[in-house]
Amino acid sequence: MKSYRDSRRNALRNLVSGAIALGGSTVAGRAAASPLGSGFPGVLKGNINHAVCRWCYQSIPLEEFCAGAKDIGIKAIDLVGPKDWPVLKKYGLDSSMCNGAEISLIDGWNDKFLHEKLIRNYTEMIPLVAQHGYTNLICFSGNRRGKDDETGLANCTEGLKKIMSIAEKNKVVIVMELLNSRVDHKDYQCDKSAWGVELVKRVGSPNFKLLYDIYHMQIDEGDVIRTIRNHHMHFAHYHTGGVPGRNEIDQTQELYYPAIMEAIVKTGFKGYVAQEFIPTWADKMAALRKGVEICDV
Repeated sequence: MKSYRDSRRNALRNLVSGAIALGGSTVAGRAAASPLGSGFPGVLKGNINHAVCRWCYQSIPLEEFCAGAKDIGIKAIDLVGPKDWPVLKKYGLDSSMCNGAEISLIDGWNDKFLHEKLIRNYTEMIPLVAQHGYTNLICFSGNRRGKDDETGLANCTEGLKKIMSIAEKNKVVIVMELLNSRVDHKDYQCDKSAWGVELVKRVGSPNFKLLYDIYHMQIDEGDVIRTIRNHHMHFAHYHTGGVPGRNEIDQTQELYYPAIMEAIVKTGFKGYVAQEFIPTWADKMAALRKGVEICDV
C-alpha cells in the first residue's frame, strides 16, 4: 500500500498518475460501519466554501471526479496544476490551491542553494496563476537537514521576499503549508503554527500566508480552535483529515469538525476549506459527501 507521504509527494509533482491502493477487507468493514447519513439536505448553507484535494481521489478519472464534486456542492479542487485547469473550468470549479512551482515537500525555501531555482519557478508560475483567474499558489519550507529554527526562518524570509513584488503585482498569494514532522513528514521545518506565523511577519507581505492543515497541526501541537482564533489572519486556506490515520473525519477519529468549522466561520474567513482525507469507504464520493456534510455548519 502506497504511503500517504509518497502519495502526497507524487501528487505535488504535477499530479503523477496512479491510484492509491486500498485493502479490500478494511474498505468493506468501514463502508458497512459508515453509511452516508440520510439527513444531508442536498443544499449547502453557504458559510463554508468547500473544496477537495485531488490527490486523495486519483483513482477516479478527473472529469468524473469534477462532475461528482460539483454535484455535492464543492466549489473548487486543490493541488492541481496548469494541465488540469481546463477540465476544472469546464465544470465551473476553481483551482483553490494551485501547484507546479514547488520543487518538493522536502526541498524548499529554507535552503539557500535552492533559491535560484525556486525564484525562477515562482516567477514563471505566478503570472500563469493570475492569467487563469486563480489566487493561491502553494510552497513549502523544506526539511531542516540540520538547520535550527532561526536559520530556517532567515533563509525562507530572504528567498520569499524576492518573489513578493511579483506576487503582489499579480494579486497571487503564496501559501506555505504547515505539515506535521512527527508522523508523515519527518524533519519538515514548518511544523508549528508559531514558526509559520513568525515567517509571515518577517516576510511582511499580504501576499504571503499559511495553509493551516488541521490534521497535521493536531498531530504536532493540538489546540486547534484556539490557534485558529488567535492566528486566523495569517491563514489563507484550511485542510481537513481524520486523526489518527488521515481517513474520514467522522466519529471514528478524535477531532470534532463541526466545532472547528464554527470557529473558522466566526473569524470571518471567506477562503476555502478543502477535504484532504484518504477515503476508506467503498464509495469514495459518498465518503466525500459525508465529509462536506460534517463541515457544512
